[in-house]
Amino acid sequence: MMSHSFVQISDCHIDNVEYAMGVNTHVNLKKIINKIINIDTDALLISGDLTHNGTITSYKTLQQILFPVQIKLLVISGNHDIDNNLNTIFSKNLFSQFTLRKWEIISTNSVQTSKTSGFLTKNELIKLNFNLTQSIAKYILIVLHHPIVPMNSTWDDSLSLENPKALFNVLDKYPKIQAILFGHAHQAAEFSRLGVKIISCPSTALQFNNETRIGFNHYTLYDNGQLTIDTQWI
Repeated sequence: MMSHSFVQISDCHIDNVEYAMGVNTHVNLKKIINKIINIDTDALLISGDLTHNGTITSYKTLQQILFPVQIKLLVISGNHDIDNNLNTIFSKNLFSQFTLRKWEIISTNSVQTSKTSGFLTKNELIKLNFNLTQSIAKYILIVLHHPIVPMNSTWDDSLSLENPKALFNVLDKYPKIQAILFGHAHQAAEFSRLGVKIISCPSTALQFNNETRIGFNHYTLYDNGQLTIDTQWI
């Protein structure tokens, strides 16, 4: 059976200096990239918080760390990112839709200015609904930065998406959606809702739970609609 795959990393928190949140985020991401470049995969998706303070210097540093990656690079913004600076360095990589054979990844922007928690505006929900209506893919994945369900961990759920019901009101109309992916919570977790997988990606910097390793998610997408997730740790 034909399949394609992609890797999701999240919450890299690259800063002007190597250390952020008490860890060397530059070295940690380099370790992750060294592992990813040996995987036969079609794309690398970064689901927000590419940098810690959103400076031009930090995006340029991130660009250098990502240089060995020869596959398609897809990025979305997180609450630590500064969109103007992100756009300056990664304009070619920001995306709303990306197709892999019978699958399509559709992004939606949950970031609020100067707030840690997420919110999907009416305009963003209209745009998402339009993209879903227009999609000719057989199967769809949704990606955003913020968690959309309680994490059932030490994570503070008040820092997640504030209006998940509004999101589900849109998504529930489209049975082609197989999974929803996010970052922000700095932990690996998997949930299910109405048969749809809900997947949290670990951080390349550090985790907010008791996990001491760094990691990423590797997804394999099959032509029959099956999806497998392999969380890899370092």
